[in-house]
Amino acid sequence: MSTRFFKSIWFMAAVVLVLMFSSCEEDEPAAALEAITVRNLNADHAPFGPNPPARVGETKKFTFFSFRTGQIVTRADSATVNWDVAFQGTSIIFNSGTSGPGNAGAQFLSGSFEEVTEAPESGYVVDNAPIRAVSSSPLPPGATPTNQWWQNSGTGQSTVVSPIAGRILVVRLAQGGFAKMEILSYYKDAPVTPNNMRDIDRHYTFRYLYQPNGGRTF
Repeated sequence: MSTRFFKSIWFMAAVVLVLMFSSCEEDEPAAALEAITVRNLNADHAPFGPNPPARVGETKKFTFFSFRTGQIVTRADSATVNWDVAFQGTSIIFNSGTSGPGNAGAQFLSGSFEEVTEAPESGYVVDNAPIRAVSSSPLPPGATPTNQWWQNSGTGQSTVVSPIAGRILVVRLAQGGFAKMEILSYYKDAPVTPNNMRDIDRHYTFRYLYQPNGGRTF
């Protein structure tokens, strides 16, 4: 047999192998997205001091966070699109409008974290001081939650900051793409029953899920 014949056989075999591997790769399911829990993100905590009580050392600076990288962003990057959300006390801002140069936006959806499986196509609110996408004040007793409210303070006699259950924050990121977030606690180590006279506040625990392919499904 000629050399040309054997070369043809090897070429056809190589093509078959390439097609087989390509088929196997296409049949592999996409990796499942996993939620990440961030614990004790310090949102400018300053311990109460004596005579009179004061937040000694409070900087009134925000802690910036990127869903894309899963990391805290330095304040040197606060004027860039490298962060998505920032926390200072009960205030939450997004990289958009009057808070930053990005295209971030936010809206609340009702339901459990698992039930929110798709980010809406529209309806995102951007920061527009003095009104922000998420309010820093507690939900007034008896009021219906709007897009703004993330927390209440229990009863009229309580100042415990408590995230409103069943409110999932969907975020359009500063550089595009989407994430969903659930705030779990405002107190260090996320105590089940917080005591604002004992537990250290301004330490957020939240879980989030970021869609890295830029799509709206989670």
